[in-house]
Amino acid sequence: MITGTTKILGVMGYPIEHSMSPVMHNAALRQLQADYVYVPLAVPPADLAGVLTSFRAIDCRGFNVTIPHKQTVMAHLSEISEVARSIGAVNTVWLTEQGWAGTNTDIVGWLSPLRSLPRPQTVVILGGGGAARAVIAGCVQLGCQEIWVVGRDLTKLAALQTSWPQIKLQDWSQLDYLLSVADMVVNCTPIGMFPQIEDSPLSVQQIELLRVGAIVYDLIYTPRPTKLLQMAEAGGCQSIDGVDMLVGQGAAALELWLGQPVPIELMRASLLEVLEKKDRSG
Repeated sequence: MITGTTKILGVMGYPIEHSMSPVMHNAALRQLQADYVYVPLAVPPADLAGVLTSFRAIDCRGFNVTIPHKQTVMAHLSEISEVARSIGAVNTVWLTEQGWAGTNTDIVGWLSPLRSLPRPQTVVILGGGGAARAVIAGCVQLGCQEIWVVGRDLTKLAALQTSWPQIKLQDWSQLDYLLSVADMVVNCTPIGMFPQIEDSPLSVQQIELLRVGAIVYDLIYTPRPTKLLQMAEAGGCQSIDGVDMLVGQGAAALELWLGQPVPIELMRASLLEVLEKKDRSG
């Protein structure tokens, strides 16, 4: 029940209508009987600084950050965690006596489904944008021996080596060879996301180059499964979609705000229920 004492949490982005975060966060808050509500916060880029001041005025206790603010919000924070600096992006912000502080829980979320699996030694990451930066940091933390980042513009990819000199860069023309030696492939591109559900960053022939049992990890969580993961499963690969990453990063943020454990399985179940309804409707 929302009352005059209810405190505000949320997710800030622009646009933000597509976000599934309120579903899982509010399910957890109800279960915990915490006097908070988690809301979507549509913030145009030009209004960012003023909105952050307004959040403090209304006693907002914290918020997640998504596109297009993950990098630009950093200039407005009084404290930034080391992991967020290494990634170059913040996705979780909370209020301190000194002002807003920020970190990045995407690594926690991305690693969560991998903890129970053998550590991949050779990883191929498709795409070099913001999502790829969190995945690279996660691979380093996991102790992967070879981390390949594949993109169409090596000049843009080269910026990643400033933060992680140990990674290797390659353009798409050499992708087939890399797939043949990969233990895990991670899709950090939007290819295959709703509504372009018949698209895939890899062809059937390229999936066939992967060894049986290789991990194919698609950060996309709608549709479930993506075309990429459908082909990967048919080819004998292990498939992981973006649900665990979304739930894991969200749970880590909520634990930070509340200072207590949160019901992560309930968060996952509530999210899956809504996603399944969306898939059935179209």
